[in-house]
Amino acid sequence: MQAHDSAVRAVAWSHNDEWLISAEQTGVVKYWQPNFNNVKSIQAHDEPVRDLAFAPTDAKFVTAADDASLKIFDFAAGEVESVLTGHQWDAKCVDWHPTKGLLVSGSKDHQVKLWDPRTGRCLTTLHGHKNTISKTLFDPTSGNLLASCARDSTARIFDLRMMRDVFLLRGHEKDISTVIWHPFYPSLITTGGADGAMHHYLLDEQNLPEGTAATTSPYNTPDGVDASAQTIYPAHKLVAAHDFAIWSMDWHPLGHILASGSNDRATRFWTRPTPGDNSWVNDKWHIGQAAAEAQGTWKGTGTKAERRVDGEDYDEDQEAEDEAEALVDQVLPGKSIALPGLLPGLSGLVPASNLTGSGDGTSIGGVQTLSIPEIASLTASGNFPGLPLSQMQPPFAIPPPPNAYSGLPGQFTGGFPPPPLPPGMDVEKLKAMFGGNLPVPPPGMIPPGLPPQFMPHPAGFPPRIDGFPGLQQGQGMGSVESSTRRAGPLPSQQESLQEQLRLGNYARGR
Repeated sequence: MQAHDSAVRAVAWSHNDEWLISAEQTGVVKYWQPNFNNVKSIQAHDEPVRDLAFAPTDAKFVTAADDASLKIFDFAAGEVESVLTGHQWDAKCVDWHPTKGLLVSGSKDHQVKLWDPRTGRCLTTLHGHKNTISKTLFDPTSGNLLASCARDSTARIFDLRMMRDVFLLRGHEKDISTVIWHPFYPSLITTGGADGAMHHYLLDEQNLPEGTAATTSPYNTPDGVDASAQTIYPAHKLVAAHDFAIWSMDWHPLGHILASGSNDRATRFWTRPTPGDNSWVNDKWHIGQAAAEAQGTWKGTGTKAERRVDGEDYDEDQEAEDEAEALVDQVLPGKSIALPGLLPGLSGLVPASNLTGSGDGTSIGGVQTLSIPEIASLTASGNFPGLPLSQMQPPFAIPPPPNAYSGLPGQFTGGFPPPPLPPGMDVEKLKAMFGGNLPVPPPGMIPPGLPPQFMPHPAGFPPRIDGFPGLQQGQGMGSVESSTRRAGPLPSQQESLQEQLRLGNYARGR
């Protein structure tokens, strides 16, 4: 569904699965029920919100935005409780500890910070990454470990009891854009890269490449404070899980299916191979499309256009380009102008290539707009100029009802009248703005003085009530029988939230 007016940047489920919050490019955060009933909308930030996280009790949630700040909100009231400042650049990610009052955030300033949500104080800053932090995530099983990944092609595992990094995850050739813990096994962690690669790591196995010397874990050294982090390499690789950057991943709550979302506009679901099936080692996802085509395990379509060349760095310019393309992808299509007399919701416009004899019309986005005299001609004839009836396809072949404007006052008999102009508006200037003709009124608009009973209604369709002033049941459109089914009213958004509060959920913290 079209949930926001700009790009959706983050979504988060409450722990009880009864609420969903989403954030967009303009800083707006919206509350949703599982049936997509939009309960509330708040302006959380003035900059894009990059990440969201619920508190363990679901009474609060935290946001991270490009204004370099974190904000903690009271969920029930939708009000800001505190603002956490300390990052020197955009805050890209945030997470709330699964059981404790502890926040972690990552920023474009290469720093990972831990926060006390009660006081808003920064407890410590964890260093180690050399580029923008793209994801920070607490271990959901014990809560003792913290994972972070960055655009320096590495991921790090920090132990909160030691306040230092204990594992360094290597193996990606490009930036790491996201990371996810397995819901049951704390030693299994998965990362997604900017090149579409997906790596699975086992923290108790180094899986060293040939010729690489083994290292010792800080847990097994006499002085774990000064020991270097142990390097871990992936136990399993999917070098071509997606065509482009993997932006998000999440496990099914039962831990048997992993979902991944990518910049290639695909969402994919991964699971273990069928027992006894060994063909997966040579499929497209593990060895790449070119190698799979060479081995005959994948049939290429030949229609995929490569966006990047091998070896090209994924720098800030590339990130800005990807973000700009994502914003363009989410721009809503322009609303078309339908001809009067056609069914509501069906376009009455014809591509410009199919229209002839409309020299005084204008072309907008490859669609020919019609002037008022042409509109009157079409409604009178039921056809399009220069287009044979045999070539007309639905919905263009639906003629307007006969005598739609018969019996109207004299000012309406020449066709559909122009809309009323505001006081002081120069008619000639308005015509010049629209190529010499007044704009066509939007579908369903009733000109002042037009009796509702003369509104066009397609023959053969059941009567309806349009809700215009002065239109009563049984007038103009035919009578509406008592058995006509109507959609029930949607539940009040405010009442839904109040009902939850009456049940004792989401009580405001003292």
